[in-house]
Order: sequence, then C-alpha cells, then structure tokens
Amino acid sequence: MTARPGCIMLVHTALDRAAQVARVWAQSGAPVVIHVDARVPRAAFSALSETLKDLPEVRFCRRLRCEWGTWSLVAAMQIAARDLVRARPDVTHVYAASGACMPLRPIAELTQFLARHPDTDFIESVNVADVNWTKGGLSQERFTLFFPIAYKRHKWLFDRMVNLQRRLRIRRDLPEGVEPHIGSQWWCLTRQTLEAILDDPARPVFDRYFRRVWIPDESYFQTLARLHARRIESRSLTLGKFDHQGRPHIFYDDHLQLLRRSNCFVARKIWPGAERLYRHFLAPHDGPLSDSEPQPGRIDRHFARATQQRVRGRAGLYMASRFPAKDRENGKTAEPYSVFQGFTEVFEDFEGWLAAVASCRVHGHLFAPAKAEFAGREKVFAGGLSDRASLRDYNPRAFLTNLLWATRGERQCFQLGPADHDGPGHELLWFMATDSNAQISVITGAWAVPLFRSGLDMADARREAARLQRIETEMLDILRSPWVRARVRSWTLADFLENPAEPLHTLFDEIAPHQQARLIRIPDLVDLSGFGSFLQELRNRGMQPVLMGDFSSVAQHPDHSLKAT
Repeated sequence: MTARPGCIMLVHTALDRAAQVARVWAQSGAPVVIHVDARVPRAAFSALSETLKDLPEVRFCRRLRCEWGTWSLVAAMQIAARDLVRARPDVTHVYAASGACMPLRPIAELTQFLARHPDTDFIESVNVADVNWTKGGLSQERFTLFFPIAYKRHKWLFDRMVNLQRRLRIRRDLPEGVEPHIGSQWWCLTRQTLEAILDDPARPVFDRYFRRVWIPDESYFQTLARLHARRIESRSLTLGKFDHQGRPHIFYDDHLQLLRRSNCFVARKIWPGAERLYRHFLAPHDGPLSDSEPQPGRIDRHFARATQQRVRGRAGLYMASRFPAKDRENGKTAEPYSVFQGFTEVFEDFEGWLAAVASCRVHGHLFAPAKAEFAGREKVFAGGLSDRASLRDYNPRAFLTNLLWATRGERQCFQLGPADHDGPGHELLWFMATDSNAQISVITGAWAVPLFRSGLDMADARREAARLQRIETEMLDILRSPWVRARVRSWTLADFLENPAEPLHTLFDEIAPHQQARLIRIPDLVDLSGFGSFLQELRNRGMQPVLMGDFSSVAQHPDHSLKAT
C-alpha cells in the first residue's frame, strides 16, 4: 500500500527557518498547510508567503492568535488539518509539526515507513492516571478544574483561581465516553482517524469541554484518538527531549552526531542559528533509502546524564552558578584523598617517603596557622590556590574542594594536627569526617614528640601539652561521631610504634592499590630516646598524658623494613 504524508505546521518565530523546512516537505511530495500566529506582523507574514509562492504544495490557513497552554493551539491545528484533508484527498497521513521542527531523514523514508504501517496512528497517548512526568502540580486536575486564564500572562491570577476551585471542591464532569490521555502534541495521524475526530457529531461537546482544560494541545487529539483509531502506537515520530522542569531541550550545532544517531524522522526544538544542522539535514539526499526504525533510546542516556548533572551537579564542583545547600551536595569532594595526623611527627621525611612509594601528591599541613604548606612548598598550587593563610581562611571548605577538583586523577595527601587548631583545620574536620572520599589516619598523642624534641622549659611544655591534648580529644570526638562517613583509622602512639610496618602497609594498599608490588622501606623513626621520661615528667607536674597509650611497653628499636606482597 502506498502512503502520502501531509504536514500541518504551526509557526510563530524564525519564519525563514520555517520556510526552509516547508520547502523540504513540499519538494518531497508532502503537501504543507502552514498556520502563522496572528501576532506575527503582516509584513513578516507577507514575506513568508512571497518566499514560498513558487510551491503549489504549500498553503496558508486562517490565522489565530495563539498562546501557550490554551485552546488556541488546538483550534489552529484543527483549521490547518481541515484545510489539508479537504484540499488533498490523496493524503493518507497528517504530520503535525512546528516551525522549530526539522526533518532528520528524507521525507521519502518517512513515506516508506508509513506505508508499512497504513492503519497505525503514531501519537503519544498515555492515560493521565498512569503519568508521572507532568510538571507544575497539575495532572488529573487539568481535566477536572476550569482554566479560562492564560498561565504565562497571568500566573498570579491563574494560581489563585486554581486554589479557589480546590477550596470550593469544584469538579468538572467529563464528556461521556472520554477517558483523559496526554502526550506530545506532535503526532502523525491517519487520515481516517483525523477525519473521524474533526467530523465527530459530538465534537461541539468535546471542544466545549477541552476549551477549559489546561494545555489542551497535549490532551485533545491524544484523548479523542482513543475513540476513533484502529491501532495506536503510543509514541511520537518527532524527537523531543525535556529537562527536569518540563522545558524542551534545544538542539544546537554540536548535537549533530547525537541527532543522526537517534534515527528519528523529525526533531524539535532546533535553534534557529544552528546553521550546521540545517545545512546537513536539509541537504538533498542522493543515497539509498533506509528502512530502519526510529531509535530515540540510543541517545536517552546522554539526556539522562545531562539531567542528573543539572539537578545534582558534579561531585566536588563548586562555582557561582552551582553552589548547593549544605548536606545536599552530590558528593562533597571530587576525588578520594588522605589526611594524616601524627605521621610527620613520628617519621623523618614522611612526606618525601610517601610521595616516592605511592606516587601521589603529598602536602604538609595545608591548614597550618601561618600558611598552606603545599607539596614542595610551592607559593601557588593547582587551580591558582595561594599559600597565603588569609586567602585560604576566607573559605577553607572551598579551598579544599577546589584543590581536589583541580587535581582530579592525582591523589592528594596532607597533614592535619592539633597544632592547626589556630587555623581552620579543626572546624574543617567535621566536613572531612562526613565526606566519604576522605581517608583519615590518626596517631593519637604524636603531637608530644615535637614538644619533647623542642627543648622547651617543662613548665611551658606542660601547658602546651595540656592544650594540645584537649584539642586532640575534641578532634577524636568528631571522628567517633555516628555521622562520620570518612574511613577513619586510629592508633595510640604506643600501639603504632610497636609495629609501624603493619599500619603503613595497610595505608599504602589503600592509597596506591594498583602500584606494582615491590620491596619498600619504611621511613626512619625520629629518635625517641628519653621520651618515656618526658611523659613521666609531665605526669609529675600534674598533666596526665593519656592519648599516647602505654608508652613504657614500646620497643625502642622496631623493625624498619616492610615488604609489599
């Protein structure tokens, strides 16, 4: 069976692009009836008519003033469809399109496709009770309340009328036999179905009812086709994608390959300035025709990813246009990172050793009171981050997240300790403790080692030790909170020094899981001769050092070798 599609086109902007598309339809043997919004100036309408006057297959119908979400769009479609089926009795299918629609495949391929489905109406038609993608809070209510006011022009009044009807419990009765369905307004109906809708004896009743339905162009034909169609495929042959707010995605030049991959016959909305798209898809087709089916699902994952990024953002990305509310981030930080407390105090050149064996970027105390100690003590680090404490402390959380974002792909490690309390490190600990990307390793009481080696007067050392122990106790309380999401490991100084190889081996495997196994040597421990006596002297002076563990049992010369298996 042969098929001959015709096209009705609703146009209100970008008339030059609409003329290009109408020419492609007409020159391919598909008659076109164009409805131009009455708000378009007469001069512009005359220019469009003049541009297409050489095409006998193109006609213009009576113009109405159209407005989004109102009956005027349905009325315009009715007028254009009536003109088309009356003027062209050979048309077998009517394709509804807008001026922003563009054919992606030759019209001849659409004709072949429709010939293989002669009795099928392609219209998205979903029972309103089963729909979960309507936006704006109105689903079934769009059929049971009255909507005499245009939403876009009178939003405040529109909302007040809806609320008033809800309070008064107003409920409209549906016409007999009508079960509301909704879907895309860009359909392709058989001539038989379309004429049955237009010539239905009950049409005055249906029109009167749908005139006060909200967004009737998404429900009028979708509902009435269920009364007259012999076979419905509930899908649109026009590719249209919508964001999470129900707004249509606009296709630009860089979507060319995406549109080709969809294999759809028509797409909307095309940006009028997408010169590359219009030049590519509207060019004459010389090759063999394809009988492949439209496959919009091929590109669904791209739009799903775009929607997810729009709604949730990217983990660890903070910028002026996307700064999520606290605890509503899609991941606090961009990459896993490691925080060490007490390791530089216990080992000689721990930073250099870790950078060498784990191939990661190892910083000093990023939140030290004086300045940020970047790796290599650089003044400016990745992302333009300065080591100046005043700049860092203006927004320490953003400092950390920006550093991790700017160094994606390279693991960052840095030191943190009670001595950083005078900087922002302590308050930032809550952020890191609740971040699943953080790995926090703590040797409790290690702050006493540099105090022991400082040569301070014991009275001063006792006061400083008491201060640091109080701060570290508060930090440990944070790390033991039930809200912690970071991976936290903690050892007392005594327990760690009994066998430092074992915890270092564990940390090495986590930081560099793909590192080739090799023989490595742990860094040299600092000289702790006399440290036990130092702790005892603190006790003698009234300060109880409890975070170091039972230091008297620690071996003085632990094994420094470690073999990675």
